[in-house]
Amino acid sequence: MPDTLAPRDPLAPVIRALARPGRPSSDYDLARGITLPAGRVLRAAGVLVAFQQGAHGPEVVLTKRSSRLKHHPGQIAFPGGKVDPGDSDPVAAALREAEEEVGLSRGSVEVLGVMPAHETVTGFVVTPVLARIRGGFVPVPEAGEVEEVFTVPLSHVSDPSRYRIAHRQWLGVPRPYWVAPYGPYYIWGATARMLKALADRMAEDADHG
Repeated sequence: MPDTLAPRDPLAPVIRALARPGRPSSDYDLARGITLPAGRVLRAAGVLVAFQQGAHGPEVVLTKRSSRLKHHPGQIAFPGGKVDPGDSDPVAAALREAEEEVGLSRGSVEVLGVMPAHETVTGFVVTPVLARIRGGFVPVPEAGEVEEVFTVPLSHVSDPSRYRIAHRQWLGVPRPYWVAPYGPYYIWGATARMLKALADRMAEDADHG
């Protein structure tokens, strides 16, 4: 019998949560009085929810979009984007975009699984692709697209108590949405909602553990 036990995988709670049933989410989850247009066409996209090991445990890689962008300037987002004709699926799109946006080589990434898709107010159906970064990762922000690459502890974004509801006007009515601020970073909207979906599944797994 070995003298020492194998080290526990720090992402084991994430992997267990992925094995639990999930359901799709959307930017409209909290909304009341908003009627979505019938027959709307959604564009497929993928984002990479990448975990790396930090000094105090797993961390999630996020980006701050350039303030010069026409769409969503300065917002906090996962690396990712729409599925291009050369992409086989949203997983391939997420890996390609992460390589382009933050310099994360797909050869350094182990895909753990995907979560149910998230519908955005901008007409995308986004697949969150959860992955582990193997080896060292030195971010290289894409010039003109990404202002900053940073990490947030998994312990922060996996804690449901870190999330609260905020509001802003949209289509003439107050639209509620989730936020999970971390230091100077205001994580909100689709990014916060997808992280909350993961937090809820991890909390459910802990409750049944």
